[in-house]
Amino acid sequence: MFPPSKGSHREDDCIGPLCRSPCKSSAYVGINIGNMMSNLPSAADIVLILKAQQIKHVRLFDANHQMLGALANTGIDVMIGVPNDQLLRIGNSRSEAADWINKNVAAFVPETNITYIAVGNEILTSIPNAALVLVPAMQFLQSALVASNLNLQVKVSSPLSMDMIPKSFPPSTATFNSSWNSVMSQYLQFLVNTGSPLMVNAQPYYGYIKGQGIYPLEYALFQPLNPNNQIVDPNTNFYYDNMFDAMVDAAYYSMQSLNFTGIPVIVTASGWPSQGGANESDATVDNALIYNSNLVRHVLNNSGTPSQPTTAVSTYIYELFNEDLRPGPVSEKNWGIFFSNGTAVYSLNFGNQAVSKPDPTGLVGIFCVANPSADTNALKKGLDWACGPGEANCTAILPGEPCYDASNLVALASYAYNDYYHRMQTSGGTCNFGNTAMISTTNPTQDRATAPIPAQLLALPALTSSLKGFNVSALLSYFK
Repeated sequence: MFPPSKGSHREDDCIGPLCRSPCKSSAYVGINIGNMMSNLPSAADIVLILKAQQIKHVRLFDANHQMLGALANTGIDVMIGVPNDQLLRIGNSRSEAADWINKNVAAFVPETNITYIAVGNEILTSIPNAALVLVPAMQFLQSALVASNLNLQVKVSSPLSMDMIPKSFPPSTATFNSSWNSVMSQYLQFLVNTGSPLMVNAQPYYGYIKGQGIYPLEYALFQPLNPNNQIVDPNTNFYYDNMFDAMVDAAYYSMQSLNFTGIPVIVTASGWPSQGGANESDATVDNALIYNSNLVRHVLNNSGTPSQPTTAVSTYIYELFNEDLRPGPVSEKNWGIFFSNGTAVYSLNFGNQAVSKPDPTGLVGIFCVANPSADTNALKKGLDWACGPGEANCTAILPGEPCYDASNLVALASYAYNDYYHRMQTSGGTCNFGNTAMISTTNPTQDRATAPIPAQLLALPALTSSLKGFNVSALLSYFK
């Protein structure tokens, strides 16, 4: 832990929607709800999705009255946003700020549980000419909350981009862009004075892409690293097994460089795109599912970060829906968990992990199958590995069992791949198998013929020697 400083919170500061360090708190996972899409679902339909997914925390980028009304009496905590194009007006007028609070906060509480106001989004890096009104806008809004007796329930902050930290690794040497030191000092002092968190948009996808091969993909996806690829901060000897923690610690150390500590970090946006253009090969459904599943698990275990192991990091996943109207590359339009028609891009479990689910990995309706166009020899190797070192349960594709197929190596590999993926995804297993596998919504265990194992499997000697828990003798006798 960092030593206390003049900006530290006290233990009796544990009030409002945020239990601040050193008070023990539990992290939560929320989600962003954007609206830049051709067919935005109704507010009522959005709330139905939130309830079905057991999502208890949402971030809106504005203060849409239909959404705020639909969220009333749902038990869902709401972060509302002051859009960037309203910042100048509010930052220049105390009365405008008071009017904004009256119309968008006071009019909806307590039925709608508004807990945070995010003032703008990435203002210092996206609209630098508005920097001088950022802190005044926050101060005016805070004064209006005090006047309405809402300041203990609703906290004010402003999400920062990781671009505010030009060099985020090693985290211990990270600092905010020095050209903004004056504004950042005022901003951080405001957070101290009001007991509010630092809001950061931490996107390992961008960190990985900008690294151009410096970091392994596993590091960005919370997957186990090869022992030869361990990533260590040389100044602290802290090991970082994922980029998310390194980004959060970079924010903590950047605050420390300005002599502020004890301010907790909330990650207001983190996710992974499920589709990209021709030059965005890592934007896939597979990677998006892996990242967000691992992110949910990581946040909910309250492990903190290497430098702040007892400080939980609540996080809002970016985002609920794909936004087809967002400018930029294909990936920018495909960060959603759902399509705008309400169907899932992939299945993600937001609920209490202790609650029994049909599939504890959160992969309901998602299957890892063999690519029919994959090279036969590569498929054989993939099947060999899955049923051997991969420890997939391949019993059902043995002779006489219901899921083997006489003439279809793809069907056999699909069964083994899918079993491995659903067993091992939670601990870093992927749907790859030498580029012979892909994500599908079709269950590979259904509609399989009952017939002898194909003769091509005779070319898999390692299969019979490495299967664990199988009746290998019976399998060998069948091959004679």
